[in-house]
Amino acid sequence: MSTINVTENAVRAGNRPRVKGIAYWIVTMVLAISITLSGIGQLMRYGGNVDLVTNIGFPLYVTSILGTWKLLGVLAIVAPGLPRLKEWAYAGIFFLMTGAAFSHMLADDYGGYGSHMILPLFYAALNVASWALRPKNRKL
Repeated sequence: MSTINVTENAVRAGNRPRVKGIAYWIVTMVLAISITLSGIGQLMRYGGNVDLVTNIGFPLYVTSILGTWKLLGVLAIVAPGLPRLKEWAYAGIFFLMTGAAFSHMLADDYGGYGSHMILPLFYAALNVASWALRPKNRKL
């Protein structure tokens, strides 16, 4: 009976790095796709991106800055190597997303069902999850 338990524990322990790696890539790809689409939308001033920025009192050129930062951040996170740059990119995306949520909150621009706050905070949470799940070769 004890041999079975030892074998089961060894199998479970052996699967943890693989499960963590799969979870990392799923979370990171969802984050990367979401932030990339958002960045492209801001650079192209597509859809409601103009209203999102101007409704809270920011000048329109901010969309170019934010869109560029988002795309550069995604490239840094997804690219192999460059662990220090990845740390900065994760921090930048976190500050960008939490800053967006609080900017909308302070401007009383909550959107439908609070979407202007919930969506950036969701991206910030994905960002933290990706950072926490990253493999050893992507850490400092």
